[in-house]
Amino acid sequence: MQGRGFGFLGNMAVGVVGAVLGGFLFRMVGVHGGGMMGSLITAVVGAIVLLFLVSLVKRG
Repeated sequence: MQGRGFGFLGNMAVGVVGAVLGGFLFRMVGVHGGGMMGSLITAVVGAIVLLFLVSLVKRG
């Protein structure tokens, strides 16, 4: 059974780049998350957006 992920290092890179992307997107719309929960939500949203964009590129 072959997975559809990027492997351990690839997933770590997606998480880090997603966190940066989430911070950028949240700053653009004027949303500021404070504390650990705000940072976690920002990172998760950014990683989801990044994975969505990567899936669009892989399809096309």
